[in-house]
Amino acid sequence: MEKKTKNIFSGIWHFYFQGFRDMGKWGKQVWIIILVKLFIMFAILRIFFFPDFLKTNFNSDKERSEHVLENLTEPKNYNL
Repeated sequence: MEKKTKNIFSGIWHFYFQGFRDMGKWGKQVWIIILVKLFIMFAILRIFFFPDFLKTNFNSDKERSEHVLENLTEPKNYNL
């Protein structure tokens, strides 16, 4: 079973490796653009638009954990 799993992962690796190697200059430039966009979305935007809510609104780990537990376990009434 392990040998078959290893062959599947090896086949997938070789498939993608060969595909990236056969891409011309244009394909590699597109991947660079995609990676830069992902970096901007996850690193830069997180800093400016997604502050750490729990650190700024609660002073201790106990208060943070109680808030999270309360929001996860108590049902909300949305009056739908």
